[in-house]
Amino acid sequence: MQTNRESHCRHKSFHTVSMSAKPMKSDEHPFGALAPRDAHKRGLHRTMTLGGEYATRNYTVKHLRDLKGKTILTETMPFTTREAVAAEEAGIDTLKVKFDPANPAEAIAMRKAAPHTFMTFCIGLTKIATADEAVRAGYIAMEAGADGIMCQWGPKLIRAVSDAGIPVEAHAGLVPRLSTWTGGLRAVGKTIEEAMWIFEQIKSFEEAGAWAVEVEVVPAQLLAEISKRTRLVTSSIGAGSGGDIQFMFAEDILGCHAPPYPRHTKQYRDLYKMEQAIQVERVNGFRDYIDDVKSGTFPGPQHIVNAPEGLINQFLSAVDGSGVESLQNDVNRRNGES
Repeated sequence: MQTNRESHCRHKSFHTVSMSAKPMKSDEHPFGALAPRDAHKRGLHRTMTLGGEYATRNYTVKHLRDLKGKTILTETMPFTTREAVAAEEAGIDTLKVKFDPANPAEAIAMRKAAPHTFMTFCIGLTKIATADEAVRAGYIAMEAGADGIMCQWGPKLIRAVSDAGIPVEAHAGLVPRLSTWTGGLRAVGKTIEEAMWIFEQIKSFEEAGAWAVEVEVVPAQLLAEISKRTRLVTSSIGAGSGGDIQFMFAEDILGCHAPPYPRHTKQYRDLYKMEQAIQVERVNGFRDYIDDVKSGTFPGPQHIVNAPEGLINQFLSAVDGSGVESLQNDVNRRNGES
């Protein structure tokens, strides 16, 4: 289990969406860019964000709820805007991104990179301490373009956020930052006591007003049964295919770092190996540049601008009165030899 990422919080094709469409500028309408009237033809839904901006999304909360138990959707968490762009272009159904209420720029950039994908902003466990702070953080997220927030809070704070009209996703099973309560970074729910605890926890989130729950590293069969017994949309990470959404980090899907990877992940590419090869090329490129400079082969005649005839004599005369014509001849000769 990778603990540096624990704060994160097809049914229909998305491949045909035109990513080149240019919406109106926000200052052309009091509520921002109007969503295109033909959005439904592109598999998108016209909506308005809680922040008051017109938008088009592949899903809304209602659509995701309506799909519960009917299909399995895909979800990832990109760590770069390039990953976010690629995820939307590929047709990933929903995205989660890290969100810091005190520094929302990174999440805002992710939102701009994938403007049509349902996106949940994940607020770190220790970013808030009270119900008022939770609601305020939720509003900041929604105004920044989130379609909902994801948290690791208890039912009390979830209820406060839900009562404020903010779609909130909870976190059950293995919650890495709270793993001291469950014996460390391990699978949770392999005893009847733990299984009942997870179920009761999810039901408490449901009663508090959450609309979804991320369930992490629990037995696959357990999540399958729990998902049948809750109204919450269940997002599975390391918990099998019994949930409504299958979630995996972008860096695991793309193989962005050196092994090992979590057992519950699969690497579909090896970008780490490719990046290592690119890094070798970077180093070699710099070394070749150093060699050329030291040997005098760079810059060559094709890389420089030659002075017009007579300019250097005029310059020397103006500077020190020497007018040494041979100096210009030497320069021209060296350039010709190079």
